[in-house]
Amino acid sequence: MDALSEVLKALRLTSGLFLEAEFTAPWCIDSAPGKDDVRHLLPSAEHVAIYHLVTEGRCRARLPEGGDTVELAKGDLIMFPHGDGHRLGTDLQLAPVPAETLVEPSPEGGLARIDYGGGGERTRFVCGFLACDSRLCRPLIGALPRLLRVPLGSGPAAAWIMSTLHHGAAETRAPRAGTDAVLAKLSELLFVEALRTYMESIPDTERGWLAGLRDPVVSKALALLHAEPARAWTVDELGRVAGLSRSALAERFAALVGEPPMQYLTQWRLALAARALREGREPIVRIAEQVGYESEAAFNRAFKREFGMPPAAWRRAAAPRE
Repeated sequence: MDALSEVLKALRLTSGLFLEAEFTAPWCIDSAPGKDDVRHLLPSAEHVAIYHLVTEGRCRARLPEGGDTVELAKGDLIMFPHGDGHRLGTDLQLAPVPAETLVEPSPEGGLARIDYGGGGERTRFVCGFLACDSRLCRPLIGALPRLLRVPLGSGPAAAWIMSTLHHGAAETRAPRAGTDAVLAKLSELLFVEALRTYMESIPDTERGWLAGLRDPVVSKALALLHAEPARAWTVDELGRVAGLSRSALAERFAALVGEPPMQYLTQWRLALAARALREGREPIVRIAEQVGYESEAAFNRAFKREFGMPPAAWRRAAAPRE
């Protein structure tokens, strides 16, 4: 059991590939905001993260408003976990061209393409997306920076990831039965590998959900909460199972994750409840029981504090418009 696996089970990521790109130096493009690149593919997505894998050549990347410039080379994955717009190019001082003006839709319904540049050194990308419920992905996405470079290098990880994405691109160009499931699994594998590589690189002084995963005690507590969110957990019981005293666990959990264990559990329960309300028609009292509330009244109070309205009203507001 581990917390990352438990969260990924609940996320039900929607994912896939949407673009192949080939640039020749010099070039500079702007994609702002990044999430609009795939919004037409995922009109109901609450949160969209964009990623690009450099399969040939090199370039630079940064956020449009400035900040640090990141150098990218073959085997580097650049991810924008919060869906931010971004600037890519061999020379970021050039006037950027809006990326959406360069996209050439595939006549066969496969991957869209970009071919652009000044005719010099070539850089190639495969681009994809991950979409999820904004509340359920809060712990994970919230722990990631706006721009995340994962240097996969030329080792075994880079080889299988590139092979994976090329397989995904082939599936997109010639869809078959089960293609959606294949693309979802391929992108999820890529995402997990990126997270694991990033986790190994963060300093010991880092704080946040991913830092909590690296701590053996806090990670165990997180895994327990996510594996059985409806259980009547107490900090005492969590501490006993995780192998630490109540006070020591509470202090360590809050220091790393940023909030006390029971507050974290409440927000996760309510995120699960919100998804159940939006996606299904089960009675509210049943949903309350499924996420760990002993009474509908207690669930209604907690839900209203978090979402500003009772569950029934939230369900009506979240229902898809026909």
